[in-house]
Amino acid sequence: MITFPSPGFQLPGPGLGQPASPDEISAREYTVTKDGVGLPPGSGTASEGAVLYQQLCEKCHGRAGRGASAEELVGGIGSLASGFPDKTIGSCWPYAPTLFDYIRRAMPIDAPLSLTDSQVYALSAYLLQLSRLIADSQRMDAQSLRRVIMPNRKGFLQTGP
Repeated sequence: MITFPSPGFQLPGPGLGQPASPDEISAREYTVTKDGVGLPPGSGTASEGAVLYQQLCEKCHGRAGRGASAEELVGGIGSLASGFPDKTIGSCWPYAPTLFDYIRRAMPIDAPLSLTDSQVYALSAYLLQLSRLIADSQRMDAQSLRRVIMPNRKGFLQTGP
């Protein structure tokens, strides 16, 4: 006969880590939409981002966003319809604010959620500048990032407003 645990029964966990406080949870609960709603205060430039990229990203993504063990980040614009699509930030991503959101949540791979918002703006600026989507001197912040028109913006089906 199979018996089921009583309501409220919980298997013991592995005993790792500590429970997160409500403040820690709320600090990580954020959403940035494709049109930039939810982008936080802060700003950064490509030159600031270049320094951070060299320190934090180059080991995986290679010099100037090409090569190394992780995905290539730069190049490939116009290649998606070819027999050899190169899925990079400039060729594939339809909205620049989602770049900010991804970097903030997932990078660097060995320390996600460790970057300040201004560092994420700087890295976003650097990668957009490498992709030749913004000028070298352009400062990225919540307003300017949402105005960047990505080359593949119309490459995805729109299912809503």
